[in-house]
Amino acid sequence: MADQISNYQCPSCTGPLHFDGKSGKLQCDYCGSSFSVQEIEALYREKDEAAAQAQAKEEQGGESNWAQAQGLKAYNCPSCGAELICDESTAATSCPYCGNPSIVPGQLSDMLKPDYVIPFKLGKEEAKAALKKYYQGKPLLPKAFSRENHIEEIKGVYVPFWLYDGTAEADMSFQATRTTSVTLGDTVTTTTEYYNVHRAGTVRFEKIPVDASKKMPDAHMDAIEPYDYDELKPFSTAYLPGFLADKYDQGPDACSERAETRAQNTAADLMAQTVGGYTSVSPTEKHVSVRRGKPIYALLPVWMLSTRWAGKNYLFAMNGQTGKLIGDLPVSGGRALAWFAGVSAGVTAVLSVLMALFMN
Repeated sequence: MADQISNYQCPSCTGPLHFDGKSGKLQCDYCGSSFSVQEIEALYREKDEAAAQAQAKEEQGGESNWAQAQGLKAYNCPSCGAELICDESTAATSCPYCGNPSIVPGQLSDMLKPDYVIPFKLGKEEAKAALKKYYQGKPLLPKAFSRENHIEEIKGVYVPFWLYDGTAEADMSFQATRTTSVTLGDTVTTTTEYYNVHRAGTVRFEKIPVDASKKMPDAHMDAIEPYDYDELKPFSTAYLPGFLADKYDQGPDACSERAETRAQNTAADLMAQTVGGYTSVSPTEKHVSVRRGKPIYALLPVWMLSTRWAGKNYLFAMNGQTGKLIGDLPVSGGRALAWFAGVSAGVTAVLSVLMALFMN
């Protein structure tokens, strides 16, 4: 039996709703009505709770099926009745048959429910425009990457993150030199003085983000930081319609090492920045200990486009709040040869002209 899901339909016409980042409201795709997050929360609270309870009851029954054996889950769309199969960590999706955004309340129950969410601020059209601009000026890019129908596949995803608070106690020693030179006539006298420098201090850090999904490349998620945490909202499923969402598959302890490493490196850099006025500075000893508090579980907005080309995966990711982006791009072998041939022909033509001028 498929698990229970719910989707948010317009109270006016029953059309699908999606969250609009610019207005901060849920908008109807058909009649144009808009509703605040609080209005939809109140309207669907009982429905979401009932769906979550139904899913928990089925899981307790221990029913085994093909989807569970494959690490997948099955869901019934409340709008058209279609059965959907998706990854077991999916918390929000959309029905491919009727297009209605679907929420899986049971996926976000108990310990899996996020504390906060940063809603999408930039829409799909803005993400597409940024991707097109990113592709410009790259003549070796395969045509498949720049085609309009490919760009349409870009998806908005709420990525799970752990946000860590804490302190870093740093104690460091440096060897520094100060070099001066004096010139008297033809003689240059150079004097080098050596110093032992010590620095110690406490650095407080707040909300160091570490993505909690094994599917997300850490380097990409780091590259599109920072996020403006002033826009953190208490979590509500009403922010999810129209986007995909994952729940975490890496717990806070598994992700803490990355956060602590970032805290240690930041503390060490800040200590080193206080050592000034020398010709050279080299660290000789470094002791940095980190104490972290209870992490916050949050969903952060990312626009993503994943493509496979010549057996390799390429990922474009853009911060759905600030627009900061990063992307992997392949090189078309055919275009590279054509470009090289064109450059070679141009160089040959220039050399021919120069030789002709020289001979005359």
